[in-house]
Amino acid sequence: MVCEGETYFAQSGYFAVHFYKNQIMKNILIALAGMGIITACNQADSAASVNHEGVELAMNTEKVTETKSFYDFKSETLMGEEFAFSDLKGKRVLVVNTASKCGYTPQYEELQKLYEKYGGEKFTVIGFPSNDFMKQEPGSDEEIAEFCKKNYGVTFPMMSKTVVKNGDDQNPVYAWLTQKEQNGVDDAKVSWNFNKFLVDENGKWVAHYKSKTSPLDEEIVKFAEGK
Repeated sequence: MVCEGETYFAQSGYFAVHFYKNQIMKNILIALAGMGIITACNQADSAASVNHEGVELAMNTEKVTETKSFYDFKSETLMGEEFAFSDLKGKRVLVVNTASKCGYTPQYEELQKLYEKYGGEKFTVIGFPSNDFMKQEPGSDEEIAEFCKKNYGVTFPMMSKTVVKNGDDQNPVYAWLTQKEQNGVDDAKVSWNFNKFLVDENGKWVAHYKSKTSPLDEEIVKFAEGK
C-alpha cells in the first residue's frame, strides 16, 4: 500500500520531470528561432551587399557610357560653317591651338607644309584660334581668316576662335583632349599657343606636344604618314 505522502512525492516528481522537459524544449526552440533570425539577417545583409555592389557596377557602367568620343563633337569654322567631327573618321588628326601675335606664329607655315604633303583622306590638321595666352589672338574670325590666308596660305580647316584652357568656358573638344575621364587615355594641359594633340584614325587620343615642338618633328611626321 502506498501512503498519501508517497503518492504526493511521486506525483510531484512526475510533474517536475515534465516541467524540466518542457522548459528544455522551450529553450531549444528559442535557440533555434534565434539562429533562424540571425541566418535571415545574414542573408539579408549579404543580399544588401550584393545589391549595393550591383548599384556600384551600374554606376560605373553609366560613367563609361558617358565617356565621349572624339567624333561626337561639332564646331563652327572661321567662315561660320558647321564642322562635324564625325567626318574625320578614318583620318589621323593633328589638333593645334593657334594665335596670330605669338612667337610661335610662324609654325603656321610648317603646319601648312605638313598638311599639303600628307593631308587628304588619311590625315588632316585642325586649327583652333584662341586668345587665352597673353591675348595674342585679338582679331575676329574674319580677321584671323584673312591673316592666315595672306601670310601663310593656310588651307587646312580652321575653327572659330574659342577657349582652350581648362575652365567652365573651355571648348568641349579641348575638354575631351585634356581630360582622361573623357578621352580615356591621359590628362593634358594646354600650356601656351601652338600646343599639339594627335588623334588616330579610330578617334583615340595618341599624344600631346608643347609649343616648342615643330609640326615637322619626326614623331609628328611619322604619325601623319601612318607609321
